[in-house]
Amino acid sequence: MRLISAFAAVALVAAPAAAAGLAVGAKAPTFATRGAVAGNVVAIDLAQQLKKGPVVLYFFPAAFTGGCNAEAHAFAEAIPDFQKAGATVIGMSADDVPTLQRFSAEKCAGKFAVASAGPAVIKNYDVALNAGGRALTKRTSYVIGQDGRIAFVHDDMNPTQHVALTLAAVRKLHHS
Repeated sequence: MRLISAFAAVALVAAPAAAAGLAVGAKAPTFATRGAVAGNVVAIDLAQQLKKGPVVLYFFPAAFTGGCNAEAHAFAEAIPDFQKAGATVIGMSADDVPTLQRFSAEKCAGKFAVASAGPAVIKNYDVALNAGGRALTKRTSYVIGQDGRIAFVHDDMNPTQHVALTLAAVRKLHHS
């Protein structure tokens, strides 16, 4: 994890401008949906999660694909660091809940929730990925402050920087 932290400051400077539809400072659309943690179905309500602290809401295209598996594993390994900074991590995709139950247990190591993003959530967060008729989401990570406003956005289909950049943004919120 120290390696990720060491690169976070450099990556923040080099990060490209986000192409996602929600800008820093915008109000994050609230939602309630179902998802899974460690294979168990859970209710996910953004407003309730924000009462506890900042939320890292990371959208990923599809469970059980190479980049998404690697990203979920990286987030799982970093959960203690996110918790230390007071943040909750929630993965989001257009996958159905049974798929996410398996994914949460196998690829997320039961460490954080993954939730099913329906059409309204996908539209409201501007993460629709045109994939020939299949519902998929872009790989976009949002850090949402406890005030419900977008504090950071990283929109990049390459999963390698999402954990480091969102963790750096959460730490910045935690220290401000």
